Amino acid sequence: MTYSLLGRCARTAQFGAAVTTSSLAVGSRVPHVAPRIGGVLTQHRTDPRLGPRGLELLAGGCSAEETLAALVASTPHHKWRQLACIDAQGRTAHFHGAAVKPALDAVHVKDCVAMGNILANDRVPSAMAAAFVESEGEPLAERLMRAMEAGEAAGGEGRPVISAALLVMEREVFPLVDLRVDLAPEAISAMRTLWDAYSPEVETFVLRAVDPDAAPGII
Repeated sequence: MTYSLLGRCARTAQFGAAVTTSSLAVGSRVPHVAPRIGGVLTQHRTDPRLGPRGLELLAGGCSAEETLAALVASTPHHKWRQLACIDAQGRTAHFHGAAVKPALDAVHVKDCVAMGNILANDRVPSAMAAAFVESEGEPLAERLMRAMEAGEAAGGEGRPVISAALLVMEREVFPLVDLRVDLAPEAISAMRTLWDAYSPEVETFVLRAVDPDAAPGII
């Protein structure tokens, strides 16, 4: 009941994730991203503990493939897990447990892995990956957003999605972008509205943190 992707922008060194599903508050469970390190997705019968564990492995120098192998080996319930990883070099890996329900797929392209489970069809991840590639040159958050919209246009899930998340990390320990729709009848459309409103303010919010004397406005 979930489709998602991890992406890297080689130009800015940003890492990000986007996800949507037909259950509540997906952003609190699935996406895990760290600056200059990479990211992990943990979904299907989600174990959020695997996200921080994967980031620790990546920070310790493991590749995406090594990280995924270690995560699978570390959990006795891996048959229920669907996982993906991207490392600092943009290499990607994924894992489908034996009990993950179809339609499912994972697609790898440059600096990106897209995947899903219990989808309307198995073409959804490929549509997401294609949109990510085709929007090269746009900000990473926009590329991730377009990928989610492409996944929805390709069929999405069998049930309406009601939550979504968009997460991007750059240099700081706090996210560059951290937007969530926890309950909405058209979660991806709601996320698009939220991102379009937030995107002009991204750099201002960072500047307020790192150089408040130079930040515009009165807050």
